[in-house]
This record gives sequence, C-alpha cells and structure tokens, in this order.
Amino acid sequence: MKNTKKLVGLLLALVMVFAVSAAMAEGETGSITINDAVVGQTYTLYQILDLESYNASANAYAYKATTAWNTFINSDAIKGTYVEVDAQGYVTWKDGADAAAFAKATQKYAKDNSIANQGSVTATTTTVSFTGLDLGYYLVDTTLGTLCSLDTTNPNVTMEEKNEVPTNVKTVEEDSTGNYGEKNDADIGQTVNFKSTITAQAGAENYVFHDKMSEGLTFGGSVYVTLNGNAVDASNYTFTDYTVQGATTPTDGCTFEVSFKQNFCDTLAAGNEIVISYTATLNEKAVIAGDGNPNTSKVSYGDSSNTKFTPDSQTKTYTWDVDVFKYTMNGETETALADAKFTLSKNSDGSNPIALVSEGNNVYRVAKTGETGTVTEITTDATGKFTIKGLDADTYYLTETAAPAGYNKLAGPVTIVIGENGVVNGTTEAPQGVDEVKILNQSGTELPSTGGIGTTIFYVIGGVLVIGAAAMLIAKRKKA
Repeated sequence: MKNTKKLVGLLLALVMVFAVSAAMAEGETGSITINDAVVGQTYTLYQILDLESYNASANAYAYKATTAWNTFINSDAIKGTYVEVDAQGYVTWKDGADAAAFAKATQKYAKDNSIANQGSVTATTTTVSFTGLDLGYYLVDTTLGTLCSLDTTNPNVTMEEKNEVPTNVKTVEEDSTGNYGEKNDADIGQTVNFKSTITAQAGAENYVFHDKMSEGLTFGGSVYVTLNGNAVDASNYTFTDYTVQGATTPTDGCTFEVSFKQNFCDTLAAGNEIVISYTATLNEKAVIAGDGNPNTSKVSYGDSSNTKFTPDSQTKTYTWDVDVFKYTMNGETETALADAKFTLSKNSDGSNPIALVSEGNNVYRVAKTGETGTVTEITTDATGKFTIKGLDADTYYLTETAAPAGYNKLAGPVTIVIGENGVVNGTTEAPQGVDEVKILNQSGTELPSTGGIGTTIFYVIGGVLVIGAAAMLIAKRKKA
C-alpha cells in the first residue's frame, strides 16, 4: 500500500514536471487570432511582458518585462498602481487595478516613445491572425482609435473585436415642418439649421469633425456641441473657422473643424452621441433647382500616423424659381404685354412684398437681408416675361399693381404654389405642374355714344346756309 502511494506520488510529480517543462520548452511559440475584425483597419501587436513559464490548469504564470517595456513597467505611474514587481523582476497584477486604464497607458507609451511592434496587419477579411509569436502578454492596438485587447499567448489566444468605427450622420431642418432630414428648401437669404450626430466608440482617439459647405451656403460662424443631450464646454474641443479672413486654408477644403481633446475622448463610452449644431445662410451664389446646395461632413479618428475617416454624410438645400408670362389674346394668338407691374408676397392681400434684386434679362433674385439696390415691383417689357429665383417651397401671391394702358387690372392676386422638387402649381390631374405661370389680361373697348347730337347739327345747318347763299347769288346775277 505504501509503495502504491509512492508510485502515485511519483507519477503526479512527473506530470507536473512535464507540464511545466512543456510550458518552458525552447522555441515554443503562440498565436493571436482576432475575430470580427474591421476590414480596412490596421491591427498592431506590442509585447509588453515575456512569459517565462506557465501552468494553465493552475492559473500560474511567470512574467517579466521585455527590454523595450522595462522602463514603463517600473515607472512610478505603473508600478504599484497596476502591477507589482518583485526583486527578481517578476511582474504580477495588482488586485483591483483598472485594466482599461493600463491599456490606455501602454498605448500612449508605445506611440510617444516609438516602441517597436511585433507585427502589424491591415484586415482584408473579418479574421486577422498573428502566428509564430514569443509567449507573452500583448497589447493589440487598432487604427479604429480604440483598444482591441490585452491578453496572454499560452500558447494561442482568440480575441473578439468589439470595437466599431464611429459614425457621423448629418441632417438639415425643413423650416415648414421643423423636422430634420437629408434635404430642405429655403429662400435665398434664409438661415438654415444643421445638425451632425457622431456616435462614439469606447477608447475614442483623435476625433475631429470636418464640415464642407458649397459656395451657395455661408457658414454662420459658430457651433454648439452636446454629449447625450448635455452641453459640452468649449474647453473640451478646438473650433477652427476657415472662413475667417486670414485663416489658413485646410488641405481638404473644409469650411470649419471641431477637434475634440483626448481627455474628452477618454470619457466616451460606446454609443455616446455627440451632436454638433450650426447654421448657414443660403446666399446669392446658390444653385437654383438642379443638384441643390450640398453640405458635407466626416469624422477623422484613430492613430495620427494612420488617420481614418468615416464615410461622407451630406445634406442638400434646394431653392427654386418661377417663370411668368403676361399676355393678351389677339384672336387665337397669345400676344405679350409690356408695362404690367407686379409684386410678389407670401401674404394673400399682397402686403409685405418680397424684396428682389434685378440680375438683368428679366431675371430677379430674392434679396439677402440688408442688400442694397432692391426692388419690390417688377415691370414687364415687350416680351411680357420675367423670372423670380431663390424661392422656398411655399405659397406665393403675385399681385398686379398696375395694368398696361387700355387693359383691365386683375381683380385679385394670382396664387403660385411651389411644391416638392420645385413643381409649380401641380395638381392631381397635372402633378408635373406648369413650366410658366401665364397671366391673361383683358382689354376694354370704346363704349357706344348715348348723349346729344353734339356739333353735328351745326355742321348740317351751316351746309344748308352756304347752299342757300350760293343759290341767291346766282339768281341776282341772272336778274341783272
């Protein structure tokens, strides 16, 4: 019995020796596999600790700092806070230490000190693998700007990528409804409200918001930032307005940028929403109809040596025009009328007519606030035609203030409705609307005379007297 116990003890000892010796085998290598990797992102390995030996079943691991990381591990900020280091240099984890904060510190140290990495791979599929690795404790960093993981190769480890690319969604307010969406309509001179929503990710790094406005939009010059609905103090970001005179022109041509400071990014959790609100004015350079006036934004993020960008997010602001033709009927022919005078208003009684600027060739544009040289009345020329551009999708009233000489002035205003996609006076029967608003003027005719005979009687009497006088003169001559 005693010999049996000794035999069992010997066998157990041999098993333990085998296990430990296997973990310490010369040339043993490990691997790290990352599942759900983000295609296009780069994954980089840093070996922080060497794994001299391990016993996985006993959860026993003997670590020492690598040469490149020895200074870091023994620094005052790390030793005693995150790890303990004994007299022989063996490293153990300090109970209760914040692993995420330690990972952030290692990431920063690697970049600040240009620490050599143990491999870097850009994902072409959703799986990234590193093989032939020395056994140890590794930091896996990504160009997402977020930490992938800290883990030990013993000898092989699989990590799940839990980070995601931040997203950016831009919207614009439609003033008629107050709703935000991908497009809106506006008058020239109108202030347009924009919002961009950034959905952050944990471990956010180097978040910079870039906004580029088209020529037809004039930036309002300020931004308002919130995080999950609460105002963000301006000390947490740097706002740069490139439209200010003398400002350096950015290489990407953007109108302004908001650069979030890293200490603010460090507070972000996955799913946090940063909302940037700002305004622009639709100006005289606005594209009429067509492709509209785009405003495009994106967010840059991640390692500054390998900056990534979210896809562009774009809104479009549209403005419209309307063509008018003033005419009369000459038989069955439409004949243009000159000298008719009109005003355009959003009020059915014609009050508060819209200020316009003449661009020549019978084209008038809605004026910007404070613009000089404006008119409120349009006079038709021999063509009878004019165009008003820079109009919101809305209902307007064209009032004839004076008719051409000899023509009756319109009894009331002409209603013009500009609808979705700039359709003018569309109806159920004619959803495409009209190409031009035609305004017919009727002329009056000379009224019949119904008074006395006037001077005619005098002409008749005069004629009789002349004839009589001539007859008497002839008779006297014959008698003589």
